[in-house]
Amino acid sequence: MTEDVRRSGADEEARGPGGIYNMFEVMLELSDKLKLLNYEEHFLRKYNVKPLSRHYFALVTNSGEQFYVFTALSAWLINVAGHQFDMPQEYDDPNATISNIIEELRKFGVGTDFPPSKLKTGSGEFVCFVLDRLADSALLSTEFTWDRPTYPQEEQEEDDVIMDEDEAELKLDKVEDDVIAGEESDEEGAEPFLDLGLSSNKLESEGLKHSEIMLSKTNADEWKLEVERVTPSLKVTVRTDNKDWRIHIDQMHQHKSGIEVSLHDAKKQLDKLHDEIQRTLEKILSREKYINNQLEHHVQEYRSAQDKLAHAKEKYKQGSGGVTEHSRTLADLTDELEKVKFEMEDRGSSMTDGAPLVKIKQTLNRLKTESVQMDIRIGVIEHVLMQARIKDKTLMHKDMNKGSENTEEDSKKFISQLL
Repeated sequence: MTEDVRRSGADEEARGPGGIYNMFEVMLELSDKLKLLNYEEHFLRKYNVKPLSRHYFALVTNSGEQFYVFTALSAWLINVAGHQFDMPQEYDDPNATISNIIEELRKFGVGTDFPPSKLKTGSGEFVCFVLDRLADSALLSTEFTWDRPTYPQEEQEEDDVIMDEDEAELKLDKVEDDVIAGEESDEEGAEPFLDLGLSSNKLESEGLKHSEIMLSKTNADEWKLEVERVTPSLKVTVRTDNKDWRIHIDQMHQHKSGIEVSLHDAKKQLDKLHDEIQRTLEKILSREKYINNQLEHHVQEYRSAQDKLAHAKEKYKQGSGGVTEHSRTLADLTDELEKVKFEMEDRGSSMTDGAPLVKIKQTLNRLKTESVQMDIRIGVIEHVLMQARIKDKTLMHKDMNKGSENTEEDSKKFISQLL
């Protein structure tokens, strides 16, 4: 994020799609500047503040805590920059604190073309901008300067040196083998011949060479310089075969020696750590015994109080159980009482009401009329029976006289008369 955009507080559309991520870059630079000012020791430990993450003021996590850390860090940076500024307290007016910080920022020559309300959240773009500018002022007041970077020289490890030596030896052995093989091939491929004249000439020339004195016309210093110049290019490098068992054995011995050394050092550290842990456990046990002895009386009182509480709870449970049983019996009795009251009311209403008596009289009268009607019917039936009997007797006399032929007609007539 450029200075013009940060000062003017323009819209995010004017800054492009990556403008919302610029405050994360500012926050990263701010964290590096705070580390250069050694804020861990002078600010975090002094004011009992938790370590700040690399995106603490860029993201909203806890507005109250972030606002307090922002104001405290701003006050500390202003004091480091050489201006007097009181540390904010818990019950201070946030508007007054923000206005004081903006006023000090203007004294450092920084433009503040954004509303102060943007700083009340304790996080965001403008909070990172204010802290970044205050950190720059603090670094200027401390006369901080960047030094040129120093690059350490990489030393070749012992394992690499041993491997290089082994490779050189193998290369030299292979070169010697190649030379010997070439000589043998030349000897085998050459055609055998015998030339006595040529051999005698060779012997004479070799005798003359040995008889002459060999003198060097080369300067010794120039020769040394030439040797030094050519020596690096004369290095023979031959690739080693990783499948060679000798190399594996050497590596195994090297790793074994390294493990033994590391084991020795680690064993010492572990023994030291074991002793420290044992001493700490002994201290803890002694403190525990002391605390138990000191609090034994209170523990006994607490146990007795717990026993009393358990006894009281048991009594309460028993009493509550009896109350529930009595409440149930009371409900049953009230139901029975309601039933008895209902029956008494019904009986009383029936005793005072004359409707049943009227019904009884009506039924008695009805029974009397029915009985009279029954007596009349009985008399009629008796009269009919008497007539039938008389007729039967007369018919019997007639039958005796007329014979048995007219019996059926008489019986039919008799039945029709009865009906």
